[in-house]
Amino acid sequence: MWKIVVAFVRLGRPLFLAGGFINYALGAAIARLTGHPIDWRRYALGQAAVTAFQLMTHYANDYFDLDADRANATPTRWSGGSRVLPGGELPRSAALIAALVLAAIGIAVIAALHEQIAVLVAMGALAWAYNAPPLRLCASGFGELDTAIVVTGLVPWLGFALQAPDLGGTRIALAAFAPAALLQFAMLLAIEFPDAAGDAVTGKRTLVVRLGARTAAKLYAACTAAAYLWLPIAYVLGVPAIAVALAALPVPIAIWRLSADVSDAARYERSTFFAVVLVVAAAGTMLTGIVIAA
Repeated sequence: MWKIVVAFVRLGRPLFLAGGFINYALGAAIARLTGHPIDWRRYALGQAAVTAFQLMTHYANDYFDLDADRANATPTRWSGGSRVLPGGELPRSAALIAALVLAAIGIAVIAALHEQIAVLVAMGALAWAYNAPPLRLCASGFGELDTAIVVTGLVPWLGFALQAPDLGGTRIALAAFAPAALLQFAMLLAIEFPDAAGDAVTGKRTLVVRLGARTAAKLYAACTAAAYLWLPIAYVLGVPAIAVALAALPVPIAIWRLSADVSDAARYERSTFFAVVLVVAAAGTMLTGIVIAA
């Protein structure tokens, strides 16, 4: 029983939940910075919806991607799914049931919150469409944009809008969200390189598969560079200097990673790890700076 419980938790890839907590908190912190008090009931309900939909996506991803995960000969800690279903640790149906239950929980939270319904519905719908037919955006070359919009766009926007119903401070919010959004897109490209061969064999046309390794690597580099080149613009648009300064701290890591070939199979583990580090650091340092300024 203990092994089953552990396998079920691993199937949900809880480490990836950090992004949902940090990005949601970033939005709320910007609302506080711009003079809005924090309503903790709204905050808790909004976070519950975010986490439910995020976990729904994780379980649905392993269910709908089973064939691609089985064909993946180069998985890493950050790509290739949880490896629970390909290893036969749980039946495939467990992932689908969990995804549907979590979707129901997310819908129930929307009903309880009665605010920002359009944002929450869009978040849930786009999260489901990432994996599930008929859209299955992750297999069409649009999944990367879909995920960046949800995780680093709608999630922090929900945190902001729930605490700032008048939307005062929107310019600062959007300027602060941009670096993490660009790095989220870059991270998705990075974690697709190890999966590309298996994806191509099973007809999963991710952006890396569609563009090819060389072009996708250039796009990864461009998005990573753009995230840090945006920081001076964010300052001009009103993001506090302390937040911009802290967000710039990972620049040496970014420069180091830009000098490496993200498509090199020998470096997949390192490339995916640091791609995740950069996106979490972008949101985390920006959040820390906003909290200090607030």
